[in-house]
Amino acid sequence: YRGWSEVRQNLCAVKSRISQAAVSAERNPSDVKLIAISKTQKPNLIAEAISNGHRLFGENRVQESEDKWPPILEANDDVVVHLVGPLQTNKVKRAVQLFHTIQTLDRRKLARALAREFDSQGVQVDCFIQINIGEEPQKTGVLPEAADSFITECRGDLLLPIVGLMCIPPANDQTGLHFGLLSEIAARNGLSNISMGMSADFEIAIRFGATHVRLGTAIFGARPPLTLGPE
Repeated sequence: YRGWSEVRQNLCAVKSRISQAAVSAERNPSDVKLIAISKTQKPNLIAEAISNGHRLFGENRVQESEDKWPPILEANDDVVVHLVGPLQTNKVKRAVQLFHTIQTLDRRKLARALAREFDSQGVQVDCFIQINIGEEPQKTGVLPEAADSFITECRGDLLLPIVGLMCIPPANDQTGLHFGLLSEIAARNGLSNISMGMSADFEIAIRFGATHVRLGTAIFGARPPLTLGPE
């Protein structure tokens, strides 16, 4: 690693750990995608990750992303950006224009707004449904017991391209239990993509079937403070 940049070192170390976790779980490492969470990170660090072969990123805020990503995407047409933060209905139009995938579909009002926007723009953007897997009142997401009916409504009534599920389990809890539950919900609904696991618990998530893990600080280091106003 001598002479490598910090981002390059971190990417190699993280990808190695992902591979090891997948092999330990008797899974193919290529079935686990690393989403580099680039929220509040400067474009030069994102460019560093791209120059070292990374192509999949995640952002939390529409406002920050529309300032940062268009020139990067124009210069790198194979780079993919997922929205992994909460989406307000008044930001749906920009989100559909900006992102390749929206991972945080979490309520009926947003589902209807996305369906209207897809019709309006004549596009389809893959969606993950966010499940409030720990049933935490402070978190957004569909409750586990409501997941099946919400998935059916989104796919059957609204014809949304639902490709997977996403969750953020309670901190300091037995994350494996929550990851296992998310995998069960995905399996019985025929959804093959499961976005779960962050820097502290991604290896556990891989053991329970994660297809997408979301890591930021493990790649880019500590996040600089966000200077934007409210979303």
